[in-house]
Amino acid sequence: MIEAIGLTSIPRKEQPPAVDNVSFEAHTGRVTALLGAPGAGKTTALRLMLELQRGRGITYFRGRPLHGIPHPAHEVGVLLGDVPGHPARSVRGHLRMLCAASGVPARRADEVLEAVGLVSLRDERLGTLSRGMDRRLGLACALLPDPHTLVLDDPARGLAVGERRWLYDMLREHAAQGGTVLCSTADPKEAARFADHVVTLDGGRVVADQRAADFARTRLRPRVVVRSPHAARLSVLLAQRARSTQRSVEVVREGGNRLCVYGTTCAEVGETAFRNGIVVHQLADEVGDMGPGAGAGAETSTAREPQPSSAAIDAQTGPDPEPGAAAALYSGPEPEFASPAPDSGPEPGFASPAPDSGPEPEFAPPAPGSSPEPEPPTPAPNPSPEPEPSAPAPAPVPEAAPAASTTLEPPQEAPADDTPQAAPSQQPTTPRPTTVALPPPVLVRPAPTPLRPVRYEIRRAAGVATGYIVGACVLAVSALTAVLLARIGHTPQPRLLAAWPAELPLPPAALGAGLLGALAFGDEFRHPALAVDRGTVPRRLGLLTAKLFVASLTALALAVLTVGCTAEVLYLVYGSELVALPADWPALSAGWLALVTGCAWAGVLAAGVFRSTTAGLAAVVAVPLLVVPAVHKMTEGLSARGPVPFAGRLKGGLPPRWPFGGEQQLEALLRLLAQPVGGAMALSVLALLCAYAFTGLRSRVR
Repeated sequence: MIEAIGLTSIPRKEQPPAVDNVSFEAHTGRVTALLGAPGAGKTTALRLMLELQRGRGITYFRGRPLHGIPHPAHEVGVLLGDVPGHPARSVRGHLRMLCAASGVPARRADEVLEAVGLVSLRDERLGTLSRGMDRRLGLACALLPDPHTLVLDDPARGLAVGERRWLYDMLREHAAQGGTVLCSTADPKEAARFADHVVTLDGGRVVADQRAADFARTRLRPRVVVRSPHAARLSVLLAQRARSTQRSVEVVREGGNRLCVYGTTCAEVGETAFRNGIVVHQLADEVGDMGPGAGAGAETSTAREPQPSSAAIDAQTGPDPEPGAAAALYSGPEPEFASPAPDSGPEPGFASPAPDSGPEPEFAPPAPGSSPEPEPPTPAPNPSPEPEPSAPAPAPVPEAAPAASTTLEPPQEAPADDTPQAAPSQQPTTPRPTTVALPPPVLVRPAPTPLRPVRYEIRRAAGVATGYIVGACVLAVSALTAVLLARIGHTPQPRLLAAWPAELPLPPAALGAGLLGALAFGDEFRHPALAVDRGTVPRRLGLLTAKLFVASLTALALAVLTVGCTAEVLYLVYGSELVALPADWPALSAGWLALVTGCAWAGVLAAGVFRSTTAGLAAVVAVPLLVVPAVHKMTEGLSARGPVPFAGRLKGGLPPRWPFGGEQQLEALLRLLAQPVGGAMALSVLALLCAYAFTGLRSRVR
């Protein structure tokens, strides 16, 4: 279960906190809805629970805070906003990359794709997915590590009716298998339909914490929506009839020709309009929203007591699927409801007068028996409203026939509460989740190994075409530069093979390696596939080591391919004179490989510190432009103090004899470090590594 205790956000300047002392529980085996209007603090509360935002309070997931769980992804599956993946990555490639990061077998990606119905779209790019498919992929990412708890922020936003039903069926199935589901929403009718428990937020505070059945009785209220060009006259006639029959009927005019009538039925309103010759353009049952404070029950002047609650439940299980309700609940284009309620949504304009008169228990029955003047024309209006309740049967999306009672599913636990007649009628509707199936559980989780982040990094780098494009551009530019330098002449052979003009601070291969290294962390911050559950890219030593290792391999391959490509092009254009092997090729090769690898490492570390690809590439370019002159001046000052060069003095301070001829390799290394570029690169990488370690420790302390 989830226990949120005292969640309070840090206020900005003099404004009140977005979330103030929010505490609630989400129990295992239930779907809990976090309800609130936009700006009520739902997303902030979820971010505080997941430790994505700084604030006060603590949240326990099965008795442990999130920072105390070794592998948070195995405990909590999160969906906040859109899927944070690279738009050029395929659906299957994205899930397989997350499989490597989560430590689950790669076949888990195919199992989850089959469960969410994306098998046919597994080769599609993330940037081409529709809203509904993106929601399915987000749920697949949350279910991938087989977590016990699901935390989702408004997952049904922008979805059609069928997509919403499928999504909520998946959530209920997860809860039925012993999981915990916490889902935020802004629609109270939607919350009453899919949730077992509803926590209502208003102004950053908890104003109601109820079971779904109690929430439906206190917050949702049945009403009749009427549109007529003579709305004012019809309002007066309805009030007169209510006084004559001594019934509590409330008529609220909501702008223009729209009326909302509480405490009556479509039949009575239609009869009144028919007897008085009033044209009616729309007549439909609807469920109105009483407002966030309805559960507290404090703002009524002549509010009717518990009796309306049973009528409200009856009206929700019966008339709720009416045209108006369907449009209000799902805003879906259901053809049967096109004429009665194309635009009848939940209008909050009646929030102030709504609590004044609650619907009497005779809300549903009075239609046949309470009309005091039965006239012959009366049967004529009845057939017009009668089809309204019967229409909902075929109205829902074809996947669920008994939608007349499934449109409002809060009373999944209602049998233990009250309304015994409504509960049995809703029980047969719960087998709908048989149409959905969760992926099989992960029975055996492999032990953590150092290869897990390496596999993740390889799949991340190879899953998009950016690295291949950069490599191809580097090879093409290097070959063209080498041909031009050979034609101009006066270029030493080592610089010719490396395609490094004296006018450029770095050769194209080094710049390309630095760019690929910067992308290793830059893409993580731009498309934070790993940051969903922890707020920012995790600064783990294993992830950094994997990125440095893969960047080194990429840089070495790029360096070798660059020399080989330029040598082949020079051989084809100018012959074998320009590609002869130099005498000191081992030292030159070591320096060349070290330069390209150092640029890649500098790009990785700078992008990790500054959280930007541009900053990573700028750090690589700054090494020859800024650091090299400073190192050159420093080494010149040290060499000026004595006749022995700086590299010689470094060698003289070390033991004279090394086993296996190690002094030769050491001398070559010192000679490399003594060069301005080599020393500058070594100092830059060391400084960036220290900065990365400092930022990681700082984030852990926070």
